[in-house]
Amino acid sequence: MVFRLLSVILAAVVASAGAAQAQGKAELLWYSQAAFKLTTQSGKVIMIDPWIMGATRIPPELKDLDKIGKVDLILVTHGHGDHLGDAMEISKRNNAPIWAPAGLNQTLATLGLMPANLVPRMSKGGAIEPFPGVKITMVHADHSSEMILKDPATGKDTSFAAGEPCGFIIELENGFRIYHMGDTGLFGDMKLIGEYYKPDLVLIPIGGHYVMDPKAAAYATKELIKPKMAWPMHYASNPFLRGTPAEYKAALGQSSIEVIDAVPGTKKQF
Repeated sequence: MVFRLLSVILAAVVASAGAAQAQGKAELLWYSQAAFKLTTQSGKVIMIDPWIMGATRIPPELKDLDKIGKVDLILVTHGHGDHLGDAMEISKRNNAPIWAPAGLNQTLATLGLMPANLVPRMSKGGAIEPFPGVKITMVHADHSSEMILKDPATGKDTSFAAGEPCGFIIELENGFRIYHMGDTGLFGDMKLIGEYYKPDLVLIPIGGHYVMDPKAAAYATKELIKPKMAWPMHYASNPFLRGTPAEYKAALGQSSIEVIDAVPGTKKQF
């Protein structure tokens, strides 16, 4: 009888602690370019497009893989070096799976660069629920995807196919939804993504040349996706990415959408 009573009390305490944790906030840390560290309300850590060691705008104190800490899962939107970045090294250090376009992960496994269990396959429209209360869906992006890797057979840098580029909708434990767009140009189905997934926050590229420029990004934000908040990214890391947050905000004009003013190293809670 006493044992049963203690069990009930313990279960209630655990449930209460879980509820309190779920009422906490998630944290998003921007490294630079498209690289983010997302810590969910329950403490799970998701790295997105983790270009760290080679990044050109990252704060020096963040340019250290040892300082990232534990990582539970990695998302990669496509194979370009400023997105695949340090994903393989981080994955191996933490035994954390990389979720990326199926063709990208298939190539990494086939070349023997990654163990198959750490590069599971996924395609657009697919969704995973890797942790309780967290759902991640792969969606379309309009870009290209290839990888420059050292060919194990020849030892030479070689270009390999890396599947189709993508974006991710990440739904957190409290229902807050983040849309990481990856690298993309403007496309009409952004309206469908906005209407169907209803993201609260969009992480949107604005640099131009390889991705949307500020004017196109503002149109996508205001007319198609219509989130509550927008975080401009993927600009100023090379001479071609000339778009600026100021130009993006000017193109957005009068709007209820909150634009997050951020520099590499910025943290924000949701």
